[in-house]
Parts: sequence; C-alpha cells; structure tokens
Amino acid sequence: MTREMIIEKLKNIFALVSGGSNVEVEEKTDLRTGLGLNSIGMLYMIIAIEENFSIRFENVAMGDFNTVADVIDYIEEQKQ
Repeated sequence: MTREMIIEKLKNIFALVSGGSNVEVEEKTDLRTGLGLNSIGMLYMIIAIEENFSIRFENVAMGDFNTVADVIDYIEEQKQ
C-alpha cells in the first residue's frame, strides 16, 4: 500500500472523527491544530485506523503522533 493510498483512507477517517468537516489533509498537517483533534478525537482516530487498516496500536502513546506523516509511518511499519 502506497503512502498516497494510506492518506486517502486517512482523509475519510479524519472527516468522520472531526464531525464531517472538510479539512485539508497533507502529511505535514498537525493532528491537534490542523485537524482540531482533542484527546477523545485522537482515541476515535486510533480505533478507526485499527479497524480500517487491520493493525493494532501497541506500545505507543497518543503523544507519539504529531502529524499525519507520523500516523502514515506507523501504519507502514505495522503493514510490513
């Protein structure tokens, strides 16, 4: 799965988690300020990513992810 394919799936997840708002999603987008995710939003995001990508977030903290690129990197690591 390419980074472009991952980001396309993430756009749908971020729209769902952020209440359907139309947000700009790029790799450099900050999860908290750019997407407006609070701690509950981050939790919903993690659950949705686990379900959509069939991965598990283990031994990581929400603070480990600052940008969309951080999330993509983690997904790529887990899918190897």
